[in-house]
Amino acid sequence: MRKLGKGLLWVTLALAVLVGIARATVLRSWRIPDDDPWLEASIAPTLRGGDLVLLWRLGKPHFGDLVICPEPNRPDRLVIGRIAAESGDDIQVEGAKVTINGRGAETEHACDRFTVTSPTTHADVEQDCSVEAIAGHLHMRGGVQNAGVLPAPVNQKIPDGKQFLLSDNRLLPYDSRDFGLVDPDTCTEMVLFRVVGKQGFFDEKARFTFIK
Repeated sequence: MRKLGKGLLWVTLALAVLVGIARATVLRSWRIPDDDPWLEASIAPTLRGGDLVLLWRLGKPHFGDLVICPEPNRPDRLVIGRIAAESGDDIQVEGAKVTINGRGAETEHACDRFTVTSPTTHADVEQDCSVEAIAGHLHMRGGVQNAGVLPAPVNQKIPDGKQFLLSDNRLLPYDSRDFGLVDPDTCTEMVLFRVVGKQGFFDEKARFTFIK
């Protein structure tokens, strides 16, 4: 029993060291703000305000990744978006549909409808949900059916040294259409995993979720 106890102690210490190294080098935990209505609406249905997430910060994020970046003209404010176009790419966004270099993002299947609060009217808006594939990333996307006024369409070629961030919520986005293109060097962290949602551990739908 004594040897077993020592073994467990050493295993625990080793795991603690590994976790500490990971947190210092490749992982960071972050609580998504729940007091920014535009950010909250734009990241639904993938994430919600108040979610506790892990950010991966080893290596450079790639096309299709969901990243966190400082807003270009307001570096004190953080934005979350999916890298949908890079230097030299042509991107078109109309409603929920996205086309990159002439190829449309594929819709795989439907997912559960969800409700968000409009940052302009403060009314609850029910949206349809579908799973979309961008560069092999299967992620949820908020649709625009029966939505009334849609966001302005996009038809843009991305200049060198820039990226276009796209919100997963296509009806209520806050992305490069609003704050402009971003410098890739400022987007160093990718949203990797949701630990728990705002409501805590017992919210089963929001806990232990890999983010693509």
